[in-house]
Amino acid sequence: MDVAIIGGGAAGYFSALSVKENFRDANVVIFEKTRFSLAKVKISGGGRCNVTNGNTSISTLAAGYPRGKTLMKRALRTFNTKHTMEWFESRGVPLFIQDDMRVFPVSQDSGSIVNCLLDQAEAQGIICEFWSGIETIAQKGKQLELSFSRQDLPPRSFDKVIIASGGSPRSEGLEWIEKLGHEIVKPVPSLFTFNMPDEAIVELTGVAVDPVLVSIPGTSLKTRGPLLITHWGFSGPAILKLSAFGARIFNEKDYNFDMRVNWLDQTNHELVLGHLNDLVAEHARKLLPNIRPFGLPDRLWRYLLQKSGLPQTKKWSELGNKGLNKLVTVLTNDSYSVSGKTGFKDEFVTCGGVSLDSIDGKSMQSKVCENLYFAGEILDIDGITGGYNFQAAWTTAFIAGKLN
Repeated sequence: MDVAIIGGGAAGYFSALSVKENFRDANVVIFEKTRFSLAKVKISGGGRCNVTNGNTSISTLAAGYPRGKTLMKRALRTFNTKHTMEWFESRGVPLFIQDDMRVFPVSQDSGSIVNCLLDQAEAQGIICEFWSGIETIAQKGKQLELSFSRQDLPPRSFDKVIIASGGSPRSEGLEWIEKLGHEIVKPVPSLFTFNMPDEAIVELTGVAVDPVLVSIPGTSLKTRGPLLITHWGFSGPAILKLSAFGARIFNEKDYNFDMRVNWLDQTNHELVLGHLNDLVAEHARKLLPNIRPFGLPDRLWRYLLQKSGLPQTKKWSELGNKGLNKLVTVLTNDSYSVSGKTGFKDEFVTCGGVSLDSIDGKSMQSKVCENLYFAGEILDIDGITGGYNFQAAWTTAFIAGKLN
């Protein structure tokens, strides 16, 4: 059996290895359009490679996929995070789980993951041909004929083909798949930080608060977690998660929208007001900046006082009901304007791709093209930051490689 894998990334190599595991005598060729394989794996996680997530609860993991949740919930029963860790560790790559549940190689070097995949591929006789971008796929009887973008490469036919070419930032990059009859969901960016050029809070670069509750007025979008103030706006897990779940909404708004920040992650305003009244009673003669409620960072607390119009020279006893209400508002319902986005480091992820309606989720096989399978980010599956997107690649590739 001759099998072609389109794409030399994480899903491409893992699906190739899965094929060889299930069909030892199969001839497997990976076609990579660039001169490098596993490039995204190498630079991911700041060069450390967040290979998966440490959670083992399938329902918890599935909730981390804004697109593809239902499919992943089923697919993770076949190959989940525990399986991923066992796979790499049994092949000489020890892993460790951080406090935030992200999983990295003990070496703290993505090269450990890259080399493992390359070594396994070489040991299994899997060949990777570079500068071999695919122009078209045509059904020729029960075989699939691949035509290449390079004129010097003749068409080649295969018994099975797995497309693992990664996400495309533009719909045009998916036309060759759409022409086969697959439905394409328009790709838009996911996992990005918020630009806030007109907000003075960017002067607090480096300040982090954990946890906060962030929300978008007029929508149901709401997330909680750590927030980091940067020189361009807001970042951190809470923002990245919000950007993932709101990817299409933010795209429709052209990345211009208002947001609310609850710096305390506390929705009980009476409890907040009660705490502030306790501070008034205990520290009546002290200046407002000198007593920070709820352990807020000093720079942020001073900024919020200024934003509330409360002088730094005012004492707690001088607040009054009006001053207390101002503080409750700024602490629990602070407002900001977002004007643009910034890609998050190396976590370049797209929302969109091949519609899951076009594939059989049990096998990853195309519903419209026999013997054609999909794996990885080419599918309309994407997750939040924290190893979810690599896990989707490993899981879908493992299943696609069964060639069921």
